[in-house]
Amino acid sequence: MLRIAVQSKGRLFEDTMALLAEADIKLPTSKRTLLTQSSNFPVEVLFLRDDDIPQCVASGVADLGIVGENEFAERNEDAEVVYRLGFSKCRLSLAIHKEIDYPGLEWFNGRKIATSYPGILKRFLKEKGIQADIHVITGSVEIAPGIGLADAIFDIVSSGSTLISNNLKEVEVIMKSEALLIGNKNMTAEKKEVLQELLFRLNAVKAAEDKKYVLMNVPTDKIKDIIEVLPGIKSPTIMPLATEGWSSIHTVLDQKCFWEIIGKLKAIGAQGILVLPIEKMIL
Repeated sequence: MLRIAVQSKGRLFEDTMALLAEADIKLPTSKRTLLTQSSNFPVEVLFLRDDDIPQCVASGVADLGIVGENEFAERNEDAEVVYRLGFSKCRLSLAIHKEIDYPGLEWFNGRKIATSYPGILKRFLKEKGIQADIHVITGSVEIAPGIGLADAIFDIVSSGSTLISNNLKEVEVIMKSEALLIGNKNMTAEKKEVLQELLFRLNAVKAAEDKKYVLMNVPTDKIKDIIEVLPGIKSPTIMPLATEGWSSIHTVLDQKCFWEIIGKLKAIGAQGILVLPIEKMIL
């Protein structure tokens, strides 16, 4: 049985549990305990603080962990990235007061920088040859410049609204982060087999994200024109209709280009366009 360490609360917890549910891994819905077991898949979930997950996986207390890339990089534990999950995206950036004229990285020489990620920041500054004083804060880092505790901050940025509300501006993006599935490097062969089944399910769920299944009726003599504007995964399915001169085309479209393509299809002559969500997609 695989043991997966998961963040015990917050947005990453919610996204993780939603992903496991999509992969049909059933977990108790009652109040969480430290450890809970799936009723239909050889997996148990261990709920931890996010900053404890990398060490837990590296030491073998858990076989896998779902954690933010920022925490994994900060802890620098000896575990491996198994799968990039693509959600909980953010970035780690340097920010200063909005009214400061920023000339470049050299501005940080001799400055005090507040952060909850001293490891990542220290490695970056060393690589760039910048000498700065790192002040470690475990709470609200963004208030440090406003109360005179630091000249700048190094922190997580998502929308940037927190920076704006504290009169700060983002000047350097140091790294981009997303949720990772990390693994212990010494899993047994039996556990690796379970991991492969888990990855198969995750791939099916992730492949279906932002995809739509589209069915449409088209004049048979327009099939070639329709196919030319369809960027489907492979050749679309084409079936004749009972009405002579008409056919049905089935395909898969990306959400990001959906409306643009639908407009082109209608212009060519497609009718009765039906759009359905895709739950899983096996490639």
